[in-house]
Amino acid sequence: MSVQAYQVYRQTQVSTASQGDLLLMLFDGAIRFARQSKDFMAAGKLEEASAKLINTQDIINELILSLDLSIGELAHNLQQLYVYIHDLLVQANVKKDPAVVDSALGLLVELRDTWEQVVGQTK
Repeated sequence: MSVQAYQVYRQTQVSTASQGDLLLMLFDGAIRFARQSKDFMAAGKLEEASAKLINTQDIINELILSLDLSIGELAHNLQQLYVYIHDLLVQANVKKDPAVVDSALGLLVELRDTWEQVVGQTK
C-alpha cells in the first residue's frame, strides 16, 4: 500500500469513527508513542525520544480538553488522572528515564482497557 493510500485510509477511518472509537485511537496513539520513546531512549536517540514523548503529551492534552467537566465528579477525576500522566511524561522527558515512561504507560494501558470495555458495552 502506498503512503498516500494509507493516509487516505487513516483519514477515512478517523472521519467515520464513533466518539468511543476515536477515544480508543487516541489512547492507542499515546501508548504507541510512549513505547517508541522508550525504544529511542534505549538506542541513545534522545532527540527522537523527546519528540515521541511530546507527541504523547499532546494526545493527553487533547484528552484533557475533551472532558466535559459539567457532568460531574467523574470528569474531574479523569482530568486529575490525565494531568498526572502528563506530568509523568514531562518528568520522563526531562530525566530521559524509561522507568517514568513505564509508569505513564501502565496508567495509559489500564485506562485504554477500561474505555474499551465501556465502548463495547455502549455498542
